[in-house]
Amino acid sequence: MTVGPLAGIRVIELAGLAPVPFAGMVMADLGADVVRVDPPGGSRHTPPPGPLDRGKSCVEADLKTDAGRELVQGLAAKADVFLEGYRPGVAERLGIGPDDLRAVNPGLVYGRLTGWGQTGPLAPRVGHDINYIALSGALHVIGRAGEPPVPPANLVGDFAGGGMLVVVGVLAALLERRQSDVGQVIDAAMTDGASLLMTFIHGLREAEMWNDERGTNIVDGGAAYYDTYRTADGNYMAVGAVEPEFFENLITTMELDDEDVDFQLDPRSWPQWRAALAQKFATKTREEWSAVFADVDACVSPVLSPWEADRHPHRVARNSFIDVGGVTQPASAPRFSRTQAPVPAPLETLSSEAAMNRWSGNG
Repeated sequence: MTVGPLAGIRVIELAGLAPVPFAGMVMADLGADVVRVDPPGGSRHTPPPGPLDRGKSCVEADLKTDAGRELVQGLAAKADVFLEGYRPGVAERLGIGPDDLRAVNPGLVYGRLTGWGQTGPLAPRVGHDINYIALSGALHVIGRAGEPPVPPANLVGDFAGGGMLVVVGVLAALLERRQSDVGQVIDAAMTDGASLLMTFIHGLREAEMWNDERGTNIVDGGAAYYDTYRTADGNYMAVGAVEPEFFENLITTMELDDEDVDFQLDPRSWPQWRAALAQKFATKTREEWSAVFADVDACVSPVLSPWEADRHPHRVARNSFIDVGGVTQPASAPRFSRTQAPVPAPLETLSSEAAMNRWSGNG
């Protein structure tokens, strides 16, 4: 029997680019029964095999044919959630839009994830993560002072502001359905989600605690005590010693002159501190500095690559990485005290008949 906080929840995921598969993976990690619908033979929009497949089943269906539409409609009649990432209007033209599917299942929660949203002048336009976060204001704040904005990989729009937030919307709608017995449509736009992630910075700006010029603020790399520093072996250490007591521990541990420690928060002192810290960090390797700060509360940690992170003792102790089908990958998060789902299985391929029987009690 499937376990996890979403055990018993049935999800249809239309194959697409990474944000929707990520949303489906998160729900599968939480115990939902996720069936992904792939085009026959795959397409450039079908994700390559990998961690986003885990815990799911998949079935092929040509949505441009009556048989393909009937399969999806049959699954939708028994599903709780439908996830798609098509441009506005595409699902409707295929006959699997919200009205089509909720006609056969009024309780269906229909999650739509796009870059620009279902409405607005940009809704039909193409784009990628960098475009969505550009209009959110998030891209503007990432980078060094006096230099161009730096794309933060495709994490802010696609995954944090997109895939994760459509899951939040879907879960909220499922909770509301317990009262109304009726589903609803979730319009998740990555540019909206990226803006939501900026709420804290909007508050700082309103309080006159945030400069519009990027790279000049405390938590954007402007402050010397909130930045990364190159080590003797070409690696980096991350420093986040914002609080005065942690900054003092940092300076003391690195054996730097602490006469000006009281001026930590004065931006005029930051260039001096930055130069001193950079010079000092360059004298030891990342491993050596990690050992130096291992038992010191100074908010200093090694910058690890994704391929090193699974070997860090803390991550090992928490079982933060798992093996699925011979591939090491991040484990599900967060953790649950009573209903933690087990390590997911690799993707399972189903026939059309098996997919239909799966939710009919005949599989």
